[in-house]
Amino acid sequence: MTRATGSPTPRGAAVGRGIGIGLMYGLWKPRVLGAWRVPASGPVILAVNHSHNIDGPMLMGTAPRPVHFLIKKEAFVGPLDPFLRGIGQLKVDRTTADRTAITDALGVLKSGGVLGIFPEGTRGDGDFASLRAGLAYFAVRSGAPIVPVAVLGSTERRGRLISALPPLRSRVDVVFGDAFVAQEGAGSSDKGGGGRRTRKALDEATVRIQARLTAHLDEARRFTGRR
Repeated sequence: MTRATGSPTPRGAAVGRGIGIGLMYGLWKPRVLGAWRVPASGPVILAVNHSHNIDGPMLMGTAPRPVHFLIKKEAFVGPLDPFLRGIGQLKVDRTTADRTAITDALGVLKSGGVLGIFPEGTRGDGDFASLRAGLAYFAVRSGAPIVPVAVLGSTERRGRLISALPPLRSRVDVVFGDAFVAQEGAGSSDKGGGGRRTRKALDEATVRIQARLTAHLDEARRFTGRR
């Protein structure tokens, strides 16, 4: 199933990356650590903590490869709808099993692209304390490695001009972790499947993923001195 406007394209995501680079480096001072840990080619999932609205755009502008993010449908309003679609982002209805979003996300990975996910499902404390099953499903179904990403500093202070944003030219740290697979012993197949996709297997994968993401976040906080 595809949307009337078409599936997300690598070219669109590349345009989005260019915009993200200009905006994020123009407005703030990102410090990017460990970007070399993102595989240079092939499918990969970036699992990002989410405590501020700029976390997604910040990653789009600092990741070494163009990223297709799964973004809540509520963000696709007015002129933002065609814009977000045009830069390769994926609209997802979080209240149901959104088949179109699932198909598009798996399509990104099948074509060797980068899928960005906020595994907590919504903006919160950004501590990976509560993960939804979507990340495990995509990782197990595709066999793509997961790279944990910690965005730190976006909520430390409020800007003077726009209180909803960090102060202009303030530093935001983006820390990439080591890639790992969601399911130990999972292989790949010509059909694009990874390992077992039973409920038990997905639950076990979610536990494994959460442990790795939390460990990376703790290490990133210690290394940067940020919270």
